[in-house]
Amino acid sequence: MADDLTPSESALLIVLMAEAREISNPELQDRYQITLTGKSREKLNKAGYVRSDKVGRSFVHQLDDKGWERMHQALNFDSPRARALGAALSALHDNLRERVLGRNAYHRFSEMFAHTPEPRDDVEARIRETYTALAPHPGAWVKHTDMRGKLSDVPAAALDEAFSLLSRAEDVEMMPESNQKTLSAEDRRNAVRVGGQDTHLMAIGTR
Repeated sequence: MADDLTPSESALLIVLMAEAREISNPELQDRYQITLTGKSREKLNKAGYVRSDKVGRSFVHQLDDKGWERMHQALNFDSPRARALGAALSALHDNLRERVLGRNAYHRFSEMFAHTPEPRDDVEARIRETYTALAPHPGAWVKHTDMRGKLSDVPAAALDEAFSLLSRAEDVEMMPESNQKTLSAEDRRNAVRVGGQDTHLMAIGTR
């Protein structure tokens, strides 16, 4: 396709496709050590592949409709300084287009990478399954931090809601850590608010 994309610009499109959401330059830098600025941003904006908006002091970027369509065509990863990486990206992109799309439930990349929240009942079921896998026996105390670590693919808001609802179930108990000095910053961050207090442990099958 005659749009003269550079390997770096092609790689940026791959990242935006995988993220499938608005993402800022600071977050791109933090997560992938790249940013979309200057001539490349203007080029991808003008082509209609990427929508960029100024939010505060930074730009946020998102793959636009033409960008999603562009992902169904070959991209340029031919970098003389990174042959192996370019070959890997080419192989991945080509096989996604030729061997994955159309052979399962997805026919477009926009469908494959769409962020679709799990139904609430499914999240609660996964919490129970995760607890069973972590607890040595029913009713044993398990850290919220350990639970969340196994459910990191579930959006935080959905997980918080499911934990809150589960705390009301008859067979579920949640309690604070009695020795607060043992709590890490992560433990405090992963606490579940129940009855006006932060809880750090949960047990299922207590009655």
